[in-house]
Amino acid sequence: MKKLLFLFFFLFSLLSLAQSKVPFFGKRDFTIENGANGSGTPGYYINIKDNGDVHFGFVQINQADGTETKEEINAGKYDPKVMKVYFKTYNETFYVKFDKEKIYLTDENGKVKKSDDCCPVSEMEKTNCECSGILYQ
Repeated sequence: MKKLLFLFFFLFSLLSLAQSKVPFFGKRDFTIENGANGSGTPGYYINIKDNGDVHFGFVQINQADGTETKEEINAGKYDPKVMKVYFKTYNETFYVKFDKEKIYLTDENGKVKKSDDCCPVSEMEKTNCECSGILYQ
């Protein structure tokens, strides 16, 4: 009985320790790349559940007819190095890493990408900007 109780507390401690690395719990919205006009730029979000699972999702509203497209996927447990996000709806795969306040678009090794598409509209003269965004509550 003591061994079973010890095992239970040990597993609970491991779960608690793993969750302590998660930068936040709950839902945050973000934009990394500025979208172009058309059917509507998706609104992306990240949602970290109480069990430590990291969910990514998007909602897109077609500006022409008002139809809504959305998807949410479970990307697994939080990994501070890099997380793979794959949306089946548009066969879209990207890699990110994030902390409490910002999210970064990365390559599959966790190196932050740079692109002209990531430059803010207020700084259009800049090129090759870091692909990052603020996580909004």
